[in-house]
Amino acid sequence: MKSYSGYENKNVIVLGYGRSGKSAVNALVTLGANVTLTTNEVFSDEEAEQKYNAWGVEIVDGHHPSNLLNRADLIVKNPGIPYSIPFLKEAAERNIPIITEVEIAHHVSEAPIYALTGTNGKTTCTHLLGEMLEQDGGTPVLCGNIGYPATDAAMEATPDDTLLMEMSSFQLMGIEEFRPNIAVITNIYEAHLDYHGSVEEYRHAKLEIFKNMTAKDLLIFNRKQAHMLDGLDINCRVQYFDADNEADAYVKDGNFIVHGEVIMPVQDVVLKGDHNIENILATLLTAKAHGVANGAIKRTLSTFSGISHRLERLGSVDDVVYYNDSKATNNLATSFALKSFDTPVIWLAGGLDRGQSLDELMQYAGHVKRIVTFGETAQKFVALADKMNIPSVTTENPYTGIELTQAHAAPGDTVLFSPACASWDQYKDYEQRGDHFKEGFAKLS
Repeated sequence: MKSYSGYENKNVIVLGYGRSGKSAVNALVTLGANVTLTTNEVFSDEEAEQKYNAWGVEIVDGHHPSNLLNRADLIVKNPGIPYSIPFLKEAAERNIPIITEVEIAHHVSEAPIYALTGTNGKTTCTHLLGEMLEQDGGTPVLCGNIGYPATDAAMEATPDDTLLMEMSSFQLMGIEEFRPNIAVITNIYEAHLDYHGSVEEYRHAKLEIFKNMTAKDLLIFNRKQAHMLDGLDINCRVQYFDADNEADAYVKDGNFIVHGEVIMPVQDVVLKGDHNIENILATLLTAKAHGVANGAIKRTLSTFSGISHRLERLGSVDDVVYYNDSKATNNLATSFALKSFDTPVIWLAGGLDRGQSLDELMQYAGHVKRIVTFGETAQKFVALADKMNIPSVTTENPYTGIELTQAHAAPGDTVLFSPACASWDQYKDYEQRGDHFKEGFAKLS
């Protein structure tokens, strides 16, 4: 861990007790801060409470009283807590800085940081890049929005490691000095408007990732969206990827090409889906910038089949192939999934109703032979099916839905679980939802 005195003797409020909150408390105590932890929930972790009391951490639970701000120099907030809550609004009015724990990670990391973000594809790119670095003998540490708090990773990393930090727009809104060595933005589409309020604010949050980068650093960006960089103050190098046109990384004559060098044929890649072509191109630029050898890249791409809940091939039963794409929580992600198949598809979809229209999915659903739907949006999917003259059936959840898909599937079909909706109407997260679907598949096979 790098020595850093910027938090020493500062009065810091840690807002929220999730993974990032725990990580922030541990790091700030180590760095000499006076820490107050405040959470809306009743604090029931007795072991942690004893430890925090021994460290001198004050715990204020059940609410966020505004008098805590009277002696606050800094707030480290859980990324998921919106800035619109009264406590944070008052903090902003008092000009109290509000950061997320990735800022602390930047200050203490001895390892280089490669930060990856985007509306879709960032998790796939992070895992794929990690595999490439491992194949090349490196020691990547996957962290950030991916589940392992960035600050925990940064405190444990050595200069020989590389932090591959997946970053959400929520985290990026809370950075001040954060500076990655390489930043990757896979794409920026409309998302999380319930949190950000507008497309413009969401886009601004994503583009914050490179605001402190210098000429020594590298930004990797989707050339199809290069117009988003127009007029911005960019001090780092920029490299572009494009699946359809010549760029720093692109596809030509069925081959992946990086900086003019043919890497390998597209047909030799296991990872499925046109959207993953762009993910691979972005990852290739990052890997080559790191110095990964072509042999390690080829070994990775010829074996890497994706990650759980992201167009994950579960297997085949009676010549019907089943895919778990529970991570598809919006129309865009599901459109990528639907476009990945040319076989007849039985589509299992539904979930939390955020008020979005599903009509834009019609253009990708021409090969769908039946829709099985569940959750708050079930009737919306029934209406979509009616518009397209596709049979539909409603079920309780993905677990029960998979039995219905099997009942209507024929040899050569694909069963695609791609919800196009968030999971929170029935599940704590998309992973729990996907696991429930996989339990159903296990019963079939």
